[in-house]
Amino acid sequence: MSNKKKPRILHIISQRPNSTGSGMYVQAMIREAEKNGYENYLVAGTSKKYNDEVALVEPDKTMFVIFTDGDVPHHIPGMSDVMPYESVKFCDLSIAELDNYETAFTNILLKAVDKFKPDIIHSHHLWILSSLARQLFPTIPFVTSCHSTDLRQFQNCPHLQHRVLKGCEQIDIVLALSEDQKTEIIRLYKFEQGKVIVIGAGYNNDLFYQIQKPKPAPVQLVYAGKLSNAKGVPWLLRALKQVNSSDWQSHLVGGGSGEEKELCLKLAGELPEQVCIHGAIPQEKLAKLMSRSHIFILPSFFEGLALVVLEALASGCRIVATDLPGTREILGKHELDFVKLIKLPRLHNMDQPFKEDETEFEQDLKNAILQQIEAAKENPQIDLSSIQNMIDSFTWTGIFKKVNILYQNCLT
Repeated sequence: MSNKKKPRILHIISQRPNSTGSGMYVQAMIREAEKNGYENYLVAGTSKKYNDEVALVEPDKTMFVIFTDGDVPHHIPGMSDVMPYESVKFCDLSIAELDNYETAFTNILLKAVDKFKPDIIHSHHLWILSSLARQLFPTIPFVTSCHSTDLRQFQNCPHLQHRVLKGCEQIDIVLALSEDQKTEIIRLYKFEQGKVIVIGAGYNNDLFYQIQKPKPAPVQLVYAGKLSNAKGVPWLLRALKQVNSSDWQSHLVGGGSGEEKELCLKLAGELPEQVCIHGAIPQEKLAKLMSRSHIFILPSFFEGLALVVLEALASGCRIVATDLPGTREILGKHELDFVKLIKLPRLHNMDQPFKEDETEFEQDLKNAILQQIEAAKENPQIDLSSIQNMIDSFTWTGIFKKVNILYQNCLT
């Protein structure tokens, strides 16, 4: 047996690593890195009411900044303005609160690096924590994954851009989800072309795969994501209200907070016989739900790379989704009768539709859903053979092969 020392990766994320798409990404990197002979350590944000994060990595290889009832007195600042748990907005934090936020993470990061002595740091989001960590550890090879929410924060919080750029401009490699996102990263952060590498993101093919669909009686629809306006959920529910038939049932999966979540629940409550509210559920339960669903709907106004669309496709679901660049980059080259991409309404502030475009958007959603319901009733199974190779290329194992090449380049 070889006594060669395992390379060590310190993974950093500023929020809960068990509740969002970026959290799923972190988990996948840790899981795949371990398979490939790396040793992992995690620094993240959480609060005492959540104790499930410690299961991601061995307890002696994790450190957390505790929000609300620990190191920082307020809720976790979310990379999205609406999170699936209690949070605050970065734009609402005072200078003193931001300084306290950085001090809390500085203390934890210094302890983690002193204890673990990483060979590589892999942070998540081109935002304040990545900037801070890069300034603290300028000689450790540094990789950062962009998740698109950071780009939105960068544009919505111009008063924080100097904090972000101060350290982020020194990052060695930036991992982008798509070519479109790469262009936006370079435009906003002024990186050199060669520093930003398109890696994509993946799905867990041990969980999400196609099996025989149940009879469409009724047709099963599913949405999975945050219960928020930016994800288009209120418009989806208003469109469903106009689907005048009883041969469908919809599943609403995901958490949220504040007025936007309450609006989604209110609209869902107007369809009590046909909309099932699941709340946030583990990936294993989502995979089982998708395996028996016929149609997946993602009416989002803003995404980097919609991993959940890949999960739904791999599970054999027909797709209704907004025509976003990341989605188009995956599916745009394929003419697929089981995929309906909806024209986006005009948007302001990146993810808010103009009032006068909302009715047309709801009608387009309704029509696409009706078409897919009829198609599912005619044939509940879809043939993935023409895109199976593409789907396989987005497994986390496939994604990590590309990341591992960059890790090795950093180490040498």
